[in-house]
Amino acid sequence: MPDSGIVKYLVKLRFEVDGVVERADVIGAIFGQTEGLFGPEMNLNELQKSWKVGRIEINLESKNDKTRGDVLIPMSTDIGTAALIAAAVESVDKVGPCSSRFILEGIEDVRASKRKQIVDRAKLIVRDWSSKSSSEGENVLKDVVESTKRARVVNYGIENLPAGPGVYTSDLVYLVEGRADVVLFLRAGIENVVALEGTSVPDSIIELGKKKRLIAVLDGDRGGDLIEKELSQVVRVEKVLRAPPGKEVEDLTPIEVLQLLRAERVEPHQQQVQPRGGRTTERERERVSEREAPAEPIVEKTREIYPSLNGTLEAVLLDEGLQEVGRFPISELVQKMESSNGARYLVFDGIITQRLVESASRVGVKGLIGHRTGEINSLPDGVRIGTFRDLGLE
Repeated sequence: MPDSGIVKYLVKLRFEVDGVVERADVIGAIFGQTEGLFGPEMNLNELQKSWKVGRIEINLESKNDKTRGDVLIPMSTDIGTAALIAAAVESVDKVGPCSSRFILEGIEDVRASKRKQIVDRAKLIVRDWSSKSSSEGENVLKDVVESTKRARVVNYGIENLPAGPGVYTSDLVYLVEGRADVVLFLRAGIENVVALEGTSVPDSIIELGKKKRLIAVLDGDRGGDLIEKELSQVVRVEKVLRAPPGKEVEDLTPIEVLQLLRAERVEPHQQQVQPRGGRTTERERERVSEREAPAEPIVEKTREIYPSLNGTLEAVLLDEGLQEVGRFPISELVQKMESSNGARYLVFDGIITQRLVESASRVGVKGLIGHRTGEINSLPDGVRIGTFRDLGLE
């Protein structure tokens, strides 16, 4: 049989012989009774020599003085020649001395079967690719969503006070009145929050005030007045923010919460928050300075690369000499930054988050500039951040 790669058609016939015959008898009958019917070029022998007909397969079984079986003829000719050979074999009426009947069951287009195999394989390839692409896309999406995904309420202290998970990690904690306020803060993306759950200040909050900065966000009613008075007697609170008169914090929208806190975020730049001792420490002055936008010449470099970066969702790493050491999608930012060597500045088309700041600090990056900042509770020593808007680019 010729190489299956060049077979175009498989001619399939079944036969019945009135008597017991052997395979050689059937082969002899097919070659002998079709020879010369359409000229020498159409003889099966000649077609086999030119590799247009492969090895003819015969399967047979003899039973009750009859022989039944099937014939399979592989051909690499055109369909007309294949049909002509099929018809010629159907005309064979004797095998040896016995009468016979050959009936065509069909002509199979091998290329169609091969096409189906190729299509099926292609479907698997696309499915695998789609699965891999989807997985990569999901990882990117997960990384983006993680920064804004609503956290769950946790318990804090021996009183099991409702709180956000940031109460354990942030050096600044917001004090609110109840669980509904905590849920609202989490919806606004603020996780460093804990509820007082009453007018009496819990012992856990008093202890918390010894270790962390506290800002109270209270209702604009009589209850808020009482809690503010109680707090002032037992714990050091940097600032007390109040909902509009007659309104409770839980009645605000997440945007209104962020607006309420915005004044608190700006004021440390202007007033340099006083520590418990009443005087501004060197560390507090450093904290204020660190929150300012990175100084020249990175500012000029940012203005230079901003047009090619804006809207691309890409990040650029620069070395100490402000030479570009890497440009890549922000989905690969943390991985690429941690594997970089000599990166000192990061300019990217995205949001500066607490996690990103910490990752940058670990690899020696000292300046980050992006579209805007998320909830930044603390900056590592020597790290500065800024936005394109700070530089007048937006």
